[in-house]
Amino acid sequence: MTEDAGIAELSFEDALRELEGIVAKLESGDAPLQQAIDLYERGDALRKQCAARLDAAQARIEAIRTDASGQPVGTTNFAAG
Repeated sequence: MTEDAGIAELSFEDALRELEGIVAKLESGDAPLQQAIDLYERGDALRKQCAARLDAAQARIEAIRTDASGQPVGTTNFAAG
């Protein structure tokens, strides 16, 4: 299994937790250069995964429709963009 496939299997919360750990390691400045590069690349993949999960969740949100007087009249799927 590739690293990216492993990331795709993570829940949003697990990916975010791992990303936070990577950021902390990089901010500490203690990682050797190659390890820092590897951490950065994994962190970027985790960030993309988290963003994709958030986009998917946002697409499922329903928006409340209102009539001309501002009264709620129903819901419609959220249209991102």
